Amino acid sequence: MKIIKTLFSLLALLLILGVCNSKKKVETNIIPERPNVLFIAVDDLNDWIGVLGGHPQAKTPHMDRLAQRGVLFSNAHCQAPVCNPSRASVMTSLYPSTSGIYFLNPDITESPVASKNIVMPKRFQQEGYNVFAAGKIFHNGKGINETHIPNYAGQFGGFGPMPEKKISTYPGHPLWDWGVYPESDEQMPDYQIASWAEKRLAKKQEQPFWMGVGFYRPHVPQFAPQKWFDLYPLESLQRPNTITRDLNDISSYGIDITRLNHVSPTFEWVTENKEWKPLVQSYLACVSFVDDQVGRVITALENGDYGKNTYVVLFSDHGFHLGEKERFAKRSLWEDGARVPLIIIGPGIPKGKVINKPVQLLDIYPTLLELTNLKPDPKHEGNSLVPLLMNRDTEWSHYARTCFGPGNYAIISERYRYIQYNDGSEEFYDHEKDPQEWYNSISNVDYADIIAQHRLQVPQERYKILGQGSTGHESYEATEKKKTRLD
Repeated sequence: MKIIKTLFSLLALLLILGVCNSKKKVETNIIPERPNVLFIAVDDLNDWIGVLGGHPQAKTPHMDRLAQRGVLFSNAHCQAPVCNPSRASVMTSLYPSTSGIYFLNPDITESPVASKNIVMPKRFQQEGYNVFAAGKIFHNGKGINETHIPNYAGQFGGFGPMPEKKISTYPGHPLWDWGVYPESDEQMPDYQIASWAEKRLAKKQEQPFWMGVGFYRPHVPQFAPQKWFDLYPLESLQRPNTITRDLNDISSYGIDITRLNHVSPTFEWVTENKEWKPLVQSYLACVSFVDDQVGRVITALENGDYGKNTYVVLFSDHGFHLGEKERFAKRSLWEDGARVPLIIIGPGIPKGKVINKPVQLLDIYPTLLELTNLKPDPKHEGNSLVPLLMNRDTEWSHYARTCFGPGNYAIISERYRYIQYNDGSEEFYDHEKDPQEWYNSISNVDYADIIAQHRLQVPQERYKILGQGSTGHESYEATEKKKTRLD
């Protein structure tokens, strides 16, 4: 009898162990669901969105709501205030001073340094992601997006549609135009790109996905249908706050590098032709139009199967001046040219946080790698923002850096902006006392130690300028030649 009981006990124990082992096998075979990435790029968008307060009348309910769902970085900066180098920096996590890509050309493939880095879409493809995109993700040069993005869906008309004749009276570059055009949203490329995104998000995805959505507005030409202009009546529209003689404390080099051989209308032309308010109106109309397209994409994500397991990053490639510092353009190292919106939401990210630590667009790539549990790339020069996403009070010793050609740098900390030009001239602004950057405090001895700390962040190794012939190349060369003559 005892032998029988012992046999039954052994049999029971074996059954239990077998069940446990089978459970362990099942558990070890479970692959957790990998998070998706929705990567939204907006072209030439400065801080004129509601949550950043750049313009008191800006109406951007969808981007504002997106910020409330995650983290808004209120002190984010591009690495170059020009489309191509900024986007190349985002996609490689390399500074222009490392890659040599400073201006509108060349592409990443033509940089001996940048070409060795795996661009973001291809890295995610290598990791088993289904990668697809539409619109302006990389620079808009011929074949560039097709080269770097698997399953690229196209530009959908890019900066178009264009009227037969200019709407404005500005006689310069054909892209520099503004006004009511065309008749309906459906005719706008950005509307069509949002429609493409809606359809893709409604489809069943067999793999985790990396999806790029690149919007063209508010880049010039600043066209939008009438209903978006109606949001901003000219008679009640506010221009940006400015002061007279704002450039009196800026070096001649600092003035020249932001003006010589640029294609945008000059401050004098705009004021003489009474186009300041129309330019502000058209820019705001384009901002509200593109905000609506962002809203359509986010709504499609939320209403589909992937809203709870997707990280969303929304950013702009650089800022834009609308009369500040007496100019209408990008291509400056001041706050208006370099500061950008940056919003990140997704699983595990706190809601409604605002972080004022200095961050950079080249931080996006390493951040997404960490959020999706992928190995970091030691060649990346950016820093993962995950510590800030999870704890806004975390120690953060990093500065942000923007450049416009080798030798011209802005170094940004939580409170200050330091600018050094290639002729040795400098600027310094205390944003707590001077948020508009109206008063250059470089000679104020009270800031001597702080200025010295910022100077140490200026890179001493600078890759030579690659490419040639773009407006950025020409502006830099003209400024350098004038400096040489004056020397």
